[in-house]
Amino acid sequence: MAATVKVKYYNTYVLKKINRGAEGISSYNWYVEESRIRGGYNNVQTGLSPRAFIVSEENNQQVLSNSVIYSGVINSRTGINQTNVFPSGEDITRSLDPSKGSVQKLHAEDNNLVIFQERKVNRALIDKDAIYTQEGMPIQTTSNVVIGQIQPYAGDFGISKNPESFAVYGYQKYFTDANKGSVLRLSMDGLTEISNYGMYDFFRDKLSSINGGLAVGGYDVYNKCYTLSIQPNSASNNYYTLSFDEQVKGWTSFYDYRPLQMFSIRNNFFTTSNRTTGEIIKSPENNNGALYKHYQYESGTIPRARFYGVDNISSIETIFNDNPSLVKSFKTINYEGSGNWEMAVFDTDQDSASSISKFTMPTTLQEMQNRLLKQEFKEKDGKYFANIINASLPEQGEILYGQSISGVKGFYGTIKMTATNTVNTGINELFAVSTNYSNASY
Repeated sequence: MAATVKVKYYNTYVLKKINRGAEGISSYNWYVEESRIRGGYNNVQTGLSPRAFIVSEENNQQVLSNSVIYSGVINSRTGINQTNVFPSGEDITRSLDPSKGSVQKLHAEDNNLVIFQERKVNRALIDKDAIYTQEGMPIQTTSNVVIGQIQPYAGDFGISKNPESFAVYGYQKYFTDANKGSVLRLSMDGLTEISNYGMYDFFRDKLSSINGGLAVGGYDVYNKCYTLSIQPNSASNNYYTLSFDEQVKGWTSFYDYRPLQMFSIRNNFFTTSNRTTGEIIKSPENNNGALYKHYQYESGTIPRARFYGVDNISSIETIFNDNPSLVKSFKTINYEGSGNWEMAVFDTDQDSASSISKFTMPTTLQEMQNRLLKQEFKEKDGKYFANIINASLPEQGEILYGQSISGVKGFYGTIKMTATNTVNTGINELFAVSTNYSNASY
């Protein structure tokens, strides 16, 4: 019985199943080859003479996770498009060390192709090849090879399975290696482990607990910093978003937002999220999408520390640990900056202090007298100071405690300062925080 089969593609396989009743189902394969060039209507028909072909013993799909392959050329001016041509008879595949894992990210940079594997970072010349002199020095030569020799960067680091952590600015490329618990920068001088800048144990613990989650990275061109958001999984709220500043060689700030993507356009920094509210350029208060433009508080309409329509509190934490072997009595708290800061927390290893309100300018003589008894910062010569009042629970044998005791006792103190001006009524400047203490007596 004759049958007609319509095939949408030329040079393809057709699988036909025939039901044999009690004998079961059998299948037959045919290879349909188009005899006209490019399968076009009325195109030139090739002859039916014998032609060379390659016999493939295995026609199943193969996944070469540690290899890179390139197609033919594309030229829009001449109409040549060979992006779907991968001739197996040509040397168009470059394989990398399979022990270093799969290829996760490709980044083209001038005449180099940076190849990120799970446990290694490599580079390859594009449209060039390299030969070496007797002294071992490479010489770049022109070649018809698209991807040249692959050379690994020094350092046993990769990008693990988090290509979303990659960000680039100029010749500086940033990414994470969750397998090593590291955040890295790749620049002209090679690989640098920037997670060692005071945050080694933090990234070691947080990156090791990703467990299939995300490490979203992006470069903030507005503040000139690399921003990274570590998100263990989509259901958990235990995420950490922080930024690295090249000017100070350190991690400068934590943020309260959880982005899905981060990118910069025309000197502005944008993120996306899965929230239904946020701020965009034209409609600051109702996004109903997910695109968020940061640093809009400069216009005076968006409160500071508002992300995706949620207001957050800006705070700074620091530790007083002068003379760590000495038991101290912390008596005062002082800071230099603007007058819109409060002391939210002051804890030691033994005591805790009452919170201190921000500085308020008195308007009458009576209010000035009352302010002397209020637990708030006072202003003098452009600086702010306040007495520390003990808020710890009484211990056995104590006669005076709580609000009757001035100062807190301990080896060290942890302080948290919070900003009170959320709307753009001034810059939240905090230059220094200090304390006065004396030797504690028992």
